[in-house]
Amino acid sequence: MKKQIPNIITLMNFLCGVLSILALLLWEKPLLSSIFIICGALFDFCDGLTARALKVSGAIGKELDSLADVVTFGVAPSLIASSLLLENKSNYEFLNLAGCFICYIPLFMAVMSCYRLAKFNIDERQSLSFIGLPTPANAIIWLSIPIINHLYKNNIHLWGIDSKELHAFLFNTMNNPYFILVISVLLAILLVSELPLFSLKFKKLTWQSNEIKFIFLICAFFMLVLLGLYSMPLIIILYILLSLVENIVKK
Repeated sequence: MKKQIPNIITLMNFLCGVLSILALLLWEKPLLSSIFIICGALFDFCDGLTARALKVSGAIGKELDSLADVVTFGVAPSLIASSLLLENKSNYEFLNLAGCFICYIPLFMAVMSCYRLAKFNIDERQSLSFIGLPTPANAIIWLSIPIINHLYKNNIHLWGIDSKELHAFLFNTMNNPYFILVISVLLAILLVSELPLFSLKFKKLTWQSNEIKFIFLICAFFMLVLLGLYSMPLIIILYILLSLVENIVKK
């Protein structure tokens, strides 16, 4: 039974992914859909910790983890992106072309997430860093948009800079169909790219050889303090940009 505890936690991640899809498509509650993805991420974090704490591991756990991640961090976020486009059909005529086919372009991210996770299982290069964008990082961008929409539409200010102009700019940008389409395709490509991206695993808590990680954490902290939850997609974009900078410096 002890060996199955991490697997049960992983299955809870899978269940959260399914509930996220139900919340979006059947219950029409995008904010709840985002919350379920966040809950799935917490279970995804805990299953590995639990396995190490109990000193249990197995091939089935690795496979279950990828299967759960496909749903929670692949399918659910892609559907959120598509739903945002479908909501804008009446405002943007081009979204109605070819029977709204354009609105489903973000599902390309789900396909690439599936491929990435299968690739991850057999790729031994990704123990201390990532090759391609991790699926949870991609998911954060999309789950953040319903949260931003809820805060903006209900005029909720939690902390940070209380600037209606700034919040309006971020709200309008994140919901712009052109932005959604371009970013979804770019992120889908990044998911399966050979681009090295740093992970937040530390061998030693020293500045040397961890400079880029500390810079990211410091910048992310201040962005979160200043912009609140509006900063979530910006933090992931910063992560990608700093990874590019690190690759250029290393060359």
